[in-house]
Amino acid sequence: MLKNILLIGLIPATLAVVGCTTTPTVKQQENLNLLQNKTWVLTHIGSTEYPSQTNSPMIQFSSDLRVSGSDGCNRIMGNYAVKDHHLNLGSLASTKMYCQDMTLVEKYTTALHKVTGYQSYDRTLKLVDQYGNVVLQYKTTP
Repeated sequence: MLKNILLIGLIPATLAVVGCTTTPTVKQQENLNLLQNKTWVLTHIGSTEYPSQTNSPMIQFSSDLRVSGSDGCNRIMGNYAVKDHHLNLGSLASTKMYCQDMTLVEKYTTALHKVTGYQSYDRTLKLVDQYGNVVLQYKTTP
């Protein structure tokens, strides 16, 4: 008897949870397509331009919600979540190699921690803070 009562309560609860998951709208999917599966190479931290170099910081957002890249010296990796134009970078892990000049690495890492959203169009990606200020800007090749 108790088993039947549990089943009767469990089935509607399961259906309610499954029914609450949402699939991205067409517009959201288009935005994700602009963000994901590309190699984004850093061009700016804030308003300061960083010309492309051999070891320029870069970032990639995969369709399985994993983020990876480089801070110009170390590899970075982790998870991310997207809702509309809000971007939540989870805890990012990185290698800890010694580099001659850690200035760019420190600026880049600090900026990544401020990211709460993104704007993507054509071949440009802007990662923005909670106020909409651009903290990081990237370019990708076609």
